[in-house]
Amino acid sequence: MRHLTAASVGLIGAFALAACTTTDPYTGQQVRNNTGTGALAGALGGAALGYLTNTNKSSEGRKNALIGAGVGALAGAAAGNYMDRQQAELRQQLAGTGVDVIRQGDNIILNMPSDVTFAVDQSDIQARFYPVLDDVSRTLNAYPQTLVDVVGHADSTGADAYNQALSERRAGSVAGYLVNRGRVNPDRLYVEGRGESQPRASNATAEGRAQNRRVEIILRPLTN
Repeated sequence: MRHLTAASVGLIGAFALAACTTTDPYTGQQVRNNTGTGALAGALGGAALGYLTNTNKSSEGRKNALIGAGVGALAGAAAGNYMDRQQAELRQQLAGTGVDVIRQGDNIILNMPSDVTFAVDQSDIQARFYPVLDDVSRTLNAYPQTLVDVVGHADSTGADAYNQALSERRAGSVAGYLVNRGRVNPDRLYVEGRGESQPRASNATAEGRAQNRRVEIILRPLTN
């Protein structure tokens, strides 16, 4: 797996932020530009997969980077309470969006089906999904003691290598939005594509394949 240095990722982020926005002629606000989004997805979907900015390139390196930046680790029951509050906010914000909020111990999984997030066989995020990721970003920024894994998955239709690459590009698109538009600290992120290796349902049916095409955001408390 290939990685970038912190400086390189910063440069990509700065370039991508400029490339991914344009001015809405009706509101005067900055909005997403699909061409720029595609460029960012390509960058994150290739060289910058993995731990985005810490030089240790490991889970421990990610924790050390955050603690070194003054983000305190959680201990004992505090971690569970912290994730309880975060889960409640996410459930309220994401109700009716098609995103499932799943709790597994102290971890929270946001399951984002591809039919909600992406067009068929595409890795550019659909514009109607931007407000959902904006809500996710706001919650993540309100809970800085949370580690963020962005993981792409695919169904078994097509070649293994193609599905792997598509899952990486989709995970990269979501991570890129969180970092560049949502201002989420990239030190918190790990980005990975797992192709068709971890299905949630049978690939023998259309319904099962639809469940398997997804991006998951896995939230974990920062602990010692």
